[in-house]
Amino acid sequence: MRRLPASASVVLVAVVTVFLVMAVPGRLLAMTGPDVDPRVGASTATTEPPGQQLGRLITLDGASLYSWKNLRSRSGYYVAQADTMPQLYTAAAPQRNLNWETGEGKSYLVPALEIPAFIVLLNALDRVAFHDKETEEGKRTYATNPSTFWHQLSHQDWTFDQDTFKVNQFGHPYEGATMYGLSRSAGLNFWQSLAYSNVGSFLWEMAGENSRPSTNDLITTGNAGALLGEALFRMADLVLEDGGTNPPLGHRLAAAAISPPTAVNRLLFGKRFDTVFPNHSPATLWLCRGGFSIDVHSKNLSTPVKEPSQDGIGIVEFSMAYGLPGKPGYSYNRPLDYFNFEVSTRARQHNLVDTLTIRGLLKGKTYELGRDYRGIWGLYGSYDYISPYLFRVSSTALSLGTTGQYWIGPGVAAQGSLLGGVGFGATGLESEVAEERGYHYGMTPQVLLATNFLFGDRAMVDFTGRWYYVTSLGPDHDGSESVFRGHAGLTLRVHGNHAIGVQYSESIRNTNYVTIPTKYRSEGTISLVYTYVSDRAFGAVEWRDPAER
Repeated sequence: MRRLPASASVVLVAVVTVFLVMAVPGRLLAMTGPDVDPRVGASTATTEPPGQQLGRLITLDGASLYSWKNLRSRSGYYVAQADTMPQLYTAAAPQRNLNWETGEGKSYLVPALEIPAFIVLLNALDRVAFHDKETEEGKRTYATNPSTFWHQLSHQDWTFDQDTFKVNQFGHPYEGATMYGLSRSAGLNFWQSLAYSNVGSFLWEMAGENSRPSTNDLITTGNAGALLGEALFRMADLVLEDGGTNPPLGHRLAAAAISPPTAVNRLLFGKRFDTVFPNHSPATLWLCRGGFSIDVHSKNLSTPVKEPSQDGIGIVEFSMAYGLPGKPGYSYNRPLDYFNFEVSTRARQHNLVDTLTIRGLLKGKTYELGRDYRGIWGLYGSYDYISPYLFRVSSTALSLGTTGQYWIGPGVAAQGSLLGGVGFGATGLESEVAEERGYHYGMTPQVLLATNFLFGDRAMVDFTGRWYYVTSLGPDHDGSESVFRGHAGLTLRVHGNHAIGVQYSESIRNTNYVTIPTKYRSEGTISLVYTYVSDRAFGAVEWRDPAER
């Protein structure tokens, strides 16, 4: 199933737009003067009417995503992530149609109408863009009508398709994220929106095209799309939340670039759905990087893969850790109250998105060990799309795991995640190589280990290892393969929120099939980058009393 490549550019536009909006200096986000307590609602001024006091508080006189700009100006970096929770709803606050805390004003009908309309629009665009594409039976792929819909619905002739990797493993999740976002921004919760995105995925397979419905598309569109959609929804609402009760145009444009469905519902329904989602002031760290990378070693690469891999190319990367453990008063009652989002692009037209990964806590609890460790553990959902020079691997999975922070010594902390689980995965090649297997689906056991070492406000050293074993338990029964992706990086803060860094990535693919020779391939790349860091303490969360530090 083919898609317009515009979805890839949306991610890049979102990253650049968010970076520009969030990094602009001179914004009116300073903490209030001495007559206002930083804790929301604790103002000592008594001359203002209650409505004006509330308006001033909601326009970010209290803590926000950007409070680090003010907190970091103090002498101690250790106040990182110590913001208090912004109070978005009070007894005196005017209630709008949608109330995220009670669910009042949400709509099941709006996304039930919007999702079919989105499918019709997408089908119409595909009819124009891929007018000549035909199925194996010689029918035009997107020339659907009520008769073809009934045929698909009554026959249920499911298969695992072999469309391009970026269409199946990136395009479909983004499509699912759009349908999820239409539901989520109409006030539905995570699980309800997940159901809508899966129903929308099924409707597309039945009515969107004439080819046999695809099992792999059904899995990735609805489920990976929900994880991607929730992360985009949360980040977009962080931007809107930062803009106060009436977000400026720049904030609205940035939020629209991150989560277009949220912008659609805010535009179409006005005040009904423009209440900002209560993020509950999570501890966050976001990094925006730009630089270039080059291949430093390769082993057993086929010529069509090896030649372009040796070219130095420009890179842009964005990552956000949301809901870092340890912040006093923050809870994990909702799916993805903790998540880690990463996207990286490469200046290569045929493969713009290099990496897109999301892991988030679906259901879990906090725990602590002594005075120096705080963590969360439970069930995580993950969606990974990794597409370096050597291979492509993608997975939608459920894992058990933990995320935590440990204070090693004065000003030195370690943060990390350890996850192990199983999902549905796919592997393939960037180029068509005759002696290789180009595509493989299967059940995919996987492990992730990610660790950051934080050295005060000066440096961060990070390590990440991902391992996937795409088994023969799936549509392909003649073999299996294992994939490893390792990453190491050093980031040094040089001035303010500006840093420089060096990164190294190692990619390993080991294939074992009946019909082709067993092969081991590996490749390493090194990158030099400039980094804009949102938090000068690199996301260190402080919960200890000053005397205990």
